[in-house]
Amino acid sequence: MRDISRHLRITGRVQGVAYRAWTQAEAQAKGLTGWVRNEADGSVTALVQGPEDVVQAMITNCHSGPGAADVRDVQVDRAEAEAVEGFEIRR
Repeated sequence: MRDISRHLRITGRVQGVAYRAWTQAEAQAKGLTGWVRNEADGSVTALVQGPEDVVQAMITNCHSGPGAADVRDVQVDRAEAEAVEGFEIRR
């Protein structure tokens, strides 16, 4: 399976509900690399990299997020691979 990189923009009630920590834990459990951060407009963005099937599973999970989240939409775009070790929360 080939590795892919995807940029995600998650909207809805996704800040103040531990969405970044949940994303990091899910990505680490799946062996993915990348990052996640809050945006000024209230959305969360992430870069998710790894085997195509695992990245797709992560995208599916992002539609739900942690229990307190209310995800309205997950926009997915192709992204250039970044040299990132592990999966980090960016501020």
